[in-house]
Amino acid sequence: MLDLAIIGGGPAGLTAGLYATRGGLKNVVMYEFGMPGGQITQSSEIENYPGIKEVVTGMELMAPWPEQCMRFGLRHEMVEVKQISKDGDIFKLILANGKVQEAKNVIVCTGSTPKRAGFSGEDEFFGKGVSSCATCDGFFYKNKEVAVLGGGDTALEEALYLSNICSKVYLIHRREGFRAAPSTVEHVRNKENIELVLNCTIKDVYGDKMGVNGIWVVDKEGNERDLQVPGLFVFAGMNVNNGVLKQDDGSFLCDLNDRGEVIVDLSMKTSIEGLFAAGDIRIEAPKQVVCAAGDGAVAALQVIAREQH
Repeated sequence: MLDLAIIGGGPAGLTAGLYATRGGLKNVVMYEFGMPGGQITQSSEIENYPGIKEVVTGMELMAPWPEQCMRFGLRHEMVEVKQISKDGDIFKLILANGKVQEAKNVIVCTGSTPKRAGFSGEDEFFGKGVSSCATCDGFFYKNKEVAVLGGGDTALEEALYLSNICSKVYLIHRREGFRAAPSTVEHVRNKENIELVLNCTIKDVYGDKMGVNGIWVVDKEGNERDLQVPGLFVFAGMNVNNGVLKQDDGSFLCDLNDRGEVIVDLSMKTSIEGLFAAGDIRIEAPKQVVCAAGDGAVAALQVIAREQH
């Protein structure tokens, strides 16, 4: 039986493994079907991680993490966990290879995945001019023009954030009205360097090997417009990777909010004793590497405290 099972090998899962094993837990396994590192490995430039003064790629940032985390005894099993259930005080992990692993504690770090909007060039240029995180990538477009796609709170809030960095922000939305809070909509409409491009969708993103050069938008009448911007921020929502918590009867092992995010307290504790959630899967996650790493550390320390009592 495992002292701790960690599901997911991004910044939260790796840091949880580091703190758990260095803190004295002997039997700790991190389950990650792919290579550890998480979603941030797809980013082309990182310059806001504390202590890393050079601009690095996401892959370069995460490359040394597994070696450091496994130095103290963390084991990585490259197998997918299909389901977590609980029988009394023991968690049961159903693995994709058909095996069942028991654990006394579980930290779920499976994250979330940005929804794709589905326009031509989105996948080709993702991480090379197409982004889903203004806080991560906005500074690269300082004093430049950018575009934002979306009509919800996140899209409008990120457009406002970018308007303080960039010379101009084109806010593209397929409808006339927004789903965001009225106060946020008012702020956006009153911001001089935000231009609303309404009743429009993105037809195509174009560029070269260096990145995005512009986007074609089309309105409901079929009229096209070329926005020559080097950056596009897409906010079409997030898919929370909570499938591992789904039970056979369709319910979930712990409490979730209406967006499918795991409800935790400041200690990363869920509604189920011994089950923790860290990183982008939890409520109110800032979706930053440094924050996910902090979550993982907090969760691991809570597991250690639990095992000592």
